[in-house]
Amino acid sequence: MGDDELAEIRRQRMMQMQQQQMAEQDQIQRQQQMQAQIQSVLMQVMEPEARERLNTIRLTKPEFAASVEQQIVSLAQSGRLRQKITDEQLRQLLTQIVPQKKEFNIRRVG
Repeated sequence: MGDDELAEIRRQRMMQMQQQQMAEQDQIQRQQQMQAQIQSVLMQVMEPEARERLNTIRLTKPEFAASVEQQIVSLAQSGRLRQKITDEQLRQLLTQIVPQKKEFNIRRVG
């Protein structure tokens, strides 16, 4: 391989890396915009106490909080929310969503 071929390979590699970096930045920007839209909707449809509870849940269970947020946003977009969600209503929603834990009673026989 000559110097020209190596330079061309390096140039192509640099272009690929730049394109990949730009694509990643675009993806991050889209995610940030989507998150901002979700937060905007939540501010419109939830009382401050309910948002605070959801933020507290996000600290311990981020995937679960994201799922709850998506459900609330879909309820708001479908027009099924007639008033702001209060803390008590959020609690009720959470009890419906949280999967029931199976309890195991282990008894020693013998």
